[in-house]
Amino acid sequence: MSQQDSSAPTQITVTAGEKSVVLPIHTGTLGNPCVDIAKLPKETGLFTYDSGFMATASCRSAITYIDGDNGVLMYRGYPIEQLSEHSSFLEVAYLLMNGELPNQQEFSKYEHEVTHHTMMHEAFRTFLFGFRHDAHPMAMLVGMLGSMASFYHNTLDLEDAEQRRMAAIRLIAKVPTIAASCYRYSIGWPIRYPRNNLEYTTRFLHMMKEVPSEPLELNPVAAKALDLLFILHADHEQNASTSTVRLVGSTGANPYACVAAGVAALWGPAHGGANEAVLKMLEEIGRPENVQSAIDKAKNKESGFRLMGFGHRVYKNFDPRAKIIREMCHKVLAELGVNDPLLEVAMKLEEAALKDEYFVQRKLYPNVDFYSGIIYKALGIPTEMFTVMFAIARTAGWVAHWLEQQTDPEAKIGRPRQIYTGYTARDYAPLDKR
Repeated sequence: MSQQDSSAPTQITVTAGEKSVVLPIHTGTLGNPCVDIAKLPKETGLFTYDSGFMATASCRSAITYIDGDNGVLMYRGYPIEQLSEHSSFLEVAYLLMNGELPNQQEFSKYEHEVTHHTMMHEAFRTFLFGFRHDAHPMAMLVGMLGSMASFYHNTLDLEDAEQRRMAAIRLIAKVPTIAASCYRYSIGWPIRYPRNNLEYTTRFLHMMKEVPSEPLELNPVAAKALDLLFILHADHEQNASTSTVRLVGSTGANPYACVAAGVAALWGPAHGGANEAVLKMLEEIGRPENVQSAIDKAKNKESGFRLMGFGHRVYKNFDPRAKIIREMCHKVLAELGVNDPLLEVAMKLEEAALKDEYFVQRKLYPNVDFYSGIIYKALGIPTEMFTVMFAIARTAGWVAHWLEQQTDPEAKIGRPRQIYTGYTARDYAPLDKR
């Protein structure tokens, strides 16, 4: 990772048959240069093909930088290691939204705004009762967030910077309230109102776990661990859900619809559902003595068995978030003294994989999903809520990207192209002639 080289080429020439076109090269402050292909179709009649957009930059952004080869993750230029050690999730959310860390006065105002927008409208609260009692919390969360626009329809002027800012505040404030309500409804518990005398993550845990019959005795390590997980999950550049938020946002859709779409994208097991998949894998392994046979099966490609929570699509050597959360994971397990055979399986699996030459050579290290799933399990958070927890954290990143997009002079409606593989032109035949 280094600053861009001023001597690097500023353009390339692409030749297609007898036609050639000069394409400019854009550079950011960090990262690989990008070839601007906007003129390519007009000049040559050719489009580019990039399945999964793995080699395509869809926008300019100043929010998050990732260097997958060197295990670097930065929010607004601040290394994730420093933010994890010194900051709080709410301060990180401010940073992502505003581009700079707040001073004391700015943070106090921001915290007050978030804290006093945590309540749900009572009519909105009763919306929950339209869902099946056994609905998945993510299904409810998608619907609830999408419907927020109906409660704030008079403040959806996207040309108004203050209305945009307040929409972002509302989302950061209310998503934990909605998430906790979805969970409590799914298990038949009465919905708890937010306690504004508590800080962000502690307030959420109280809303989720407290019962009317007795006060909640919360170990401080639980809130600390959750706050750390929220920081690590707050943003991750142009991933599938963030790209979805931006794609929907490019149409001029309201921010609540955009974030609801992001939640829907996050739900997939290849994305936010990965930590849930880790727990299912641990349940499949069952007991610590079965770990070695699971390791052997994972090495055998014909077995169909995969170790979930190992390796990463972006980080080729190590996941910097995993290095941070591993220490907290072991601290949580030690301090809470949880006696759960699945957690023992997880720790034995971690130990075995880190020592096994097969995994070491392929750099299949435990990633953030592996450790976050274990922490959620240790905190007594049910598996079906794991992706919901991810969504709470990632809301900070989603609203930051949405806000950035609204002021981007280069922003256009998203419209990818395709390679058509269907029939060529053919004639319709009447039903009796087929």
